[in-house]
Amino acid sequence: MAHKRIRERLRRSALYTFACLGNRATEDDQPHALHGAGYTRTVHCNQPHLHEIKPPYYCKNDISTTKYNVITFLPTALFEQFRRVANIYFLLAALLSVFPISPFSPISMIAPLAFVVGLSMAKEALEDSRRFLQDVTVNNRKVNHHTGNGVFEPKAWKDIRVGDIVKVEKDEFFPADLLFLSSSYEDGICYVETMNLDGETNLKVKRSLEATLGLDSDETFKDFTGTIQGEDPNPSLYTFVGNFDYERQVYPLDPSQILLRDSKLRNTDHIYGVVIFTGHDTKVMQNSTRSPSKRSTIEKKMDLIIYILFAVLVIISVMSSVGFMIKTKYKAPNWWFLRPDNIEVQYDPQKLGLAGLSHLVTALILYGYLIPISLYVSIEIVKVLQASFINQDIHMYDEETGTAADARTSNLNEELGQVDTILSDKTGTLTCNQMDFLKCSIAGVAYGVRASDVEVAAAKQMASEVDKDGEESDVNENYSGSESAGSKRPPIKGFGFEDDRLMNGNWVKEANVDDLLLFFRILAVCHTAIPDYNEVTGSFTYEAESPDEGAFLAAAREFGFEFCRRTQSSVFIREKYTNPGQVVEREFKLLNLLDFSSKRKRMSVIVRDEEGNIILMCKGADSIIFDRLAKNGKKYLESTTRHLNEYGEAGLRTLALSYKRLDEEEYSAWNNEFQKAKTSVGVDREATLERVSEMMEKDLILVGATAVEDKLQKGVPQCIDKLAQAGLKIWVLTGDKMETAINIGFACSLLRQGMKQICITIPNLDAMPASDSTKEAIKDNILNQITNASQMIKLEKDPHAAFALIIDGKTLTYALEDDMKRLFLALAVDCASVICCRVSPKQKALVTRLVKEGTKKTTLAIGDGANDVGMIQEADIGVGISGVEGMQAVMASDFAIAQFRFLERLLVVHGHWCYKRIAQMICYFFYKNIAFGLTIFYFEAFTSFSGQSVYDDWYMILFNVVLTSLPVISLGVLEQDVPSEVCLQFPALYQQGPTNLFFDWYRILGWMANGVYSSIAIFFFNIIIFYDQAFRSDGQTADMAAVGTSMFSSIIWAVNCQIALTMSHFTWVQHVFVWGSIATWYIFLFLYGALSPTYSKNAYKILVESLGPAPIYWIATFLISVSCFLPYLTHIAIQRCFNPMDHHIIQEIKYYKKDIEDRHMWKRERSKAKQETKIGFTARVDAKIRQIKEKLHIKQQQQQQHSTLTSSTTQSPSLL
Repeated sequence: MAHKRIRERLRRSALYTFACLGNRATEDDQPHALHGAGYTRTVHCNQPHLHEIKPPYYCKNDISTTKYNVITFLPTALFEQFRRVANIYFLLAALLSVFPISPFSPISMIAPLAFVVGLSMAKEALEDSRRFLQDVTVNNRKVNHHTGNGVFEPKAWKDIRVGDIVKVEKDEFFPADLLFLSSSYEDGICYVETMNLDGETNLKVKRSLEATLGLDSDETFKDFTGTIQGEDPNPSLYTFVGNFDYERQVYPLDPSQILLRDSKLRNTDHIYGVVIFTGHDTKVMQNSTRSPSKRSTIEKKMDLIIYILFAVLVIISVMSSVGFMIKTKYKAPNWWFLRPDNIEVQYDPQKLGLAGLSHLVTALILYGYLIPISLYVSIEIVKVLQASFINQDIHMYDEETGTAADARTSNLNEELGQVDTILSDKTGTLTCNQMDFLKCSIAGVAYGVRASDVEVAAAKQMASEVDKDGEESDVNENYSGSESAGSKRPPIKGFGFEDDRLMNGNWVKEANVDDLLLFFRILAVCHTAIPDYNEVTGSFTYEAESPDEGAFLAAAREFGFEFCRRTQSSVFIREKYTNPGQVVEREFKLLNLLDFSSKRKRMSVIVRDEEGNIILMCKGADSIIFDRLAKNGKKYLESTTRHLNEYGEAGLRTLALSYKRLDEEEYSAWNNEFQKAKTSVGVDREATLERVSEMMEKDLILVGATAVEDKLQKGVPQCIDKLAQAGLKIWVLTGDKMETAINIGFACSLLRQGMKQICITIPNLDAMPASDSTKEAIKDNILNQITNASQMIKLEKDPHAAFALIIDGKTLTYALEDDMKRLFLALAVDCASVICCRVSPKQKALVTRLVKEGTKKTTLAIGDGANDVGMIQEADIGVGISGVEGMQAVMASDFAIAQFRFLERLLVVHGHWCYKRIAQMICYFFYKNIAFGLTIFYFEAFTSFSGQSVYDDWYMILFNVVLTSLPVISLGVLEQDVPSEVCLQFPALYQQGPTNLFFDWYRILGWMANGVYSSIAIFFFNIIIFYDQAFRSDGQTADMAAVGTSMFSSIIWAVNCQIALTMSHFTWVQHVFVWGSIATWYIFLFLYGALSPTYSKNAYKILVESLGPAPIYWIATFLISVSCFLPYLTHIAIQRCFNPMDHHIIQEIKYYKKDIEDRHMWKRERSKAKQETKIGFTARVDAKIRQIKEKLHIKQQQQQQHSTLTSSTTQSPSLL
C-alpha cells in the first residue's frame, strides 16, 4: 500500500518534455467556437436520463457485427441465394412446372430447389450465429458504473449510456469513448495501450483537465454535473474538438483528454471518465467496415462454366424447338392419335410460332439437368466440413494460449491452395513483441556468448544440410554449446544474456570497470518506467512504455543495478557489487528528461548523483548518437561499429549508449533556456524545445551499445523457408524503421549475406522547400532509382544472384502513384524479397491492392493488429493472428491462427488438399450432369422432339439429391492425393494450385468430353440392346419405363464407379457412400415399385417383375458401365506410364514402401520436390555450399597451376 501511495503522488507530467506537456486548460484559455453542422453533440454528465428524450437520442452501447437479424434474415438471405444465376433459372423452371407445358410434375422441380436454397440459408444462419455469440460476449463485459450517491457498481457494457460516469481499472478495456476526468496519479496522467486501434505497442500518455483533478474518489461524484458540447460521431481516431462546461467555466477539449473504446488502461490503477460516444457512434466502430464479399478464383471460373452450360442448354433447346416445328409442320397432320380435329395449341401446325415457343419453354425445363442444381449446396456443405477439419487440426493448436485455428469463413478454402504472394506484418506476426537483452558492446569489448534465434536456426540448418570437410561437426558443437549455455539458469523475462565475464559481479574484475559501471547505470536510470514489487517472487517488475525499456531494466537488475523506487524528483538504484559484501541504494536526482520520439530517435536524462556530479545520459539509434559524439568521445567508435554490424546480421535491435558530464554553470544556463521553452505558448513551442535539446545533446562520449532480440515467433524462419520452397513470394509490410525491418529480414532469412539490397529512398525533405517543382524532382529521382534497379537486375548474369527491395513509407507514397506503380511492381516482382518499412495502414492496403490487381494472382495478407485490417480485407485471403489482445485483425480475417508458423500447414497441407478436392469435385459434377442431361436430349430427338422424358420424375429428383450426392461430398472432404507429412516433405506439390493444374480448361473440357462420351454410350447402347428384341424369357420387349430404368441404372453405376476411380484415398466412409449410393438406387426401386400404381405409375414392380428376372438387364448394366470409364482408365494408365505427375510418383513410392526400403531414393526425390528459391534457410545454406565449392575450386586451380609450374621447372634442364 505504501508503494501504491507513492506512485499515486507522482506527478508524471514533470517527467515529460514533448509528449503531454501542452498547457492545461485554464480560465484564460478560450473555448472552441462550435457552430453549425458536425458539432451538435451535447452530453449531460452524470445525467444519462436526459439523453433518452428525443431529441437528442443517442444509440445504445451494444454493438452488432452480424450480417442478419431476425427481421432481415429471410429477405436478405433469399436475395443472396437468388443472386446466383443457376438458382434463378431453377426458380423460373419451378414456377413454369405448374403449367401443362412442363414435362415434369411441380414437386420434381420445387423440392430440389427448396432443399438446396434451404440448406444454403441454414449455413448462412449458422455462420452468422457465431458472430452473434461473439457480439454477446463483448456486450456483456462488466465495468464499474456510477449508480448515484457516490456508489460504483458493475454494469454490462451494453447497458452503458451517454453521460454515465465509469471507473475503469488497470488492464481493462474502455467500454465506450470517454472524457478523461481523473486518475490514480495526482496530476491526472494515465497510460493507454492502443494496439487494438493502430497496432502500436508503445503506451500513449493521456492527461485530464486540471479542473477535474479533484474528482479522485468515488464519493466526489455524488453531486458532480457538467455539460460537454462537441463534434458529432466520426471515424477520425486522432482528432476531437469540444468544450466542457463545468462549474460555470468552459474549458476547451482536445484528443489528449479522450479515451477511445477498445484501447486498454495500462500502468495506472484506475481512471474516471464520462461517456461521450456509445456503441456504433464510437470512433473504433466508425472505422470498422463490413468485410468485403470475397469469392475464390475457382468459384468465379465455375460461374463462367455454368454460363457456358446455359449457352449449350439454350442451343440444344432451340435445336429441339426447330426440330419440333419441322415435325409439327410436315408430320403432325398425319398423326391421327393427336386428333387433328381437336389439336392442342402446342401441336397446331397452323400456329408454328406459338408451338415452337411453347416447346422451347418445355425444352429449357427438360434439359435443365445439364445445370447441376446441387453443385452450390454440395460445395457449401463440403467447405463447411473442410473448415471444421481445419479448426480441429491438432497441429495448428497453440498450447500456450489454448487457441486453435479458426476458419471464420468457409468460402475461400480452395483459395488457400492457390496463393502466389504473402504480405505479412512484422510486429506481433513474425515477432512476439518480446524483447530479450542478448548482447552488448562496452568500451569496445563485445559481451554475450548466447546465440540469437537466427544464429541457432541457421546453424541447425547447416548441420542438416552440410556434410563435408568436418563442418557439420563444428556446427553441431556450436549449436549444442549455445543450448548448454542457455540451460545454466532458468529463463528470465527480458534477459537472455550469457557471459561469465559480466555475470555474478565478475565485471568488477574487468580492465574497463569504470566504463562498465557507467554503462549499467545508464541502463538503470535513463528511462520512464515505474517499478512494481512482486511479493511472491521478492523482485521488481517494471511497467515500461516499450518492451525495450523493460529488457534494459531486467538486464540492469541481473547485472546488479536494480531500479527499485521513483519519486517526483529522484530515481533510486540498488547496487549490489560496487561495495563488496553489501547492497547500496543510491539516489540519482532527476533534473530533466528529454523523452523519446520517432523523430528524435533518442532519449536523455540529466541527473545529479550523490557526489553532486551532473551527468547527461543518452541512449538512441547509433546513427543519431554517432553524429553527436565529441572528438574525445570516439575512442570506442570503430570497434562498437563493428559489433553493431555483427549484431545487425544476427537479427538484433541495437541502441548506442553515451554520456556527458556537465558543470554547474553550463547546466544552469541551459536549464534557464529549457524552462523558458517548456513553459512557452505557441505553435513553435515544440520546435523551440527541440532546438534547446539539441544544444545539450551534443559532444557526447560513447560508452557502448546494446543488442536486444525482438524474438521471432516460434518456427517463423522454418515456416518461411518451407513456404519459399513451395514457390511462394513473401513481402513484409511494417511500420517499423528501416534498420529494424532489415534486422528482422536477416532474422527470417528473407535477407542474407551476398544478397544485393536495392534501397529506394528519397532525398532529405527537410533540406528542400516544399513546392511542386520539388515534388517533381523527387518523383524523377525515385523513377530513376527504380529504372536503374530494374536495368541492373536484367543485366545480371549470375543465375544465383538474389535481389532484395527495401522501400520506406515516404518513398512508397510516390511509388504508388498511377504513373509509377506499374514500374515499381515490376521491380518488386523481379526481386527475391520485398520489405516495405514505415508504412501506414492505408499504404499496406494500397500495396496489397497493387499486387493483387497488378499480378492477377492470389494474395494472402497476414497480421495481428487493427492497423493490418485494411490489407487483410483487401487481400484475396486475410489471415489474422489470434491469441493476442488485439482482436481487430482476427475479426476482419477469413482465417485465424495463433502463430505465424501455422501458416505453413494451413497452406501447404490444407490449402493443397482443399484446392484439389474442390477442383476435382466441380469437374466431376459437370461430368455427371452432362452424362445424365444429354441422355434426355438424345431421347427427345429419338422421339420426334415430343417433350417426353424417358425417366420417372422421382428418378430425376433423387439423382442429384440422394443417389450421387454423398460420394461427391466424401471426395470433397476426405480425398488426399498424399498424406499431410508428405505435403510438408514435398513442398513443391503446392505449385499445383497456383498453376491451376487441376482446374485449367484442358482438364475441365476433358471431363466434359468424358461426360459427353458417357451419355452417348449409355443412351445408344441401351437403345441398341432393348429396341427391337425381347429382353425377357417370355418374349416381352422393353417399354419406355424399362428402357428408362435400365438407362438410369447404367448412369448410377457409371458415375459412382467413375468417382471411385478418381479417389486416391479410401476410408470406410468413401466405401459406404459410393457403394451405398448404388445399393440405395435398388432399394428405392424396390420400395417405389411396391407402392400402388397410383403413386408408382409405370414403375410399379418394375424391378421385381420386369427388370430383375431379365439377365440382359444386369449384363447390359455391367458392360455399359465398364465401357463408360474405359477411356478414363486408359488416359490414367498412359499418363502414369509416360508422363506422371509429382503426386503419382510419390503415391507409387509410398505404395511399394520404397520410402522405407530405399531411404536414399526417398531423400533424392525430396530434394527434387523444392521450388528453386533465393530466400529462406535453404537458400542461405545453398549459398554457403556454393561459396565453399568456389573456394575449393579456386584452391584446386591454384594447386594445378603450382604443379604445372613445378613440372616445367624440373623439365627445363633436360631440354638444355
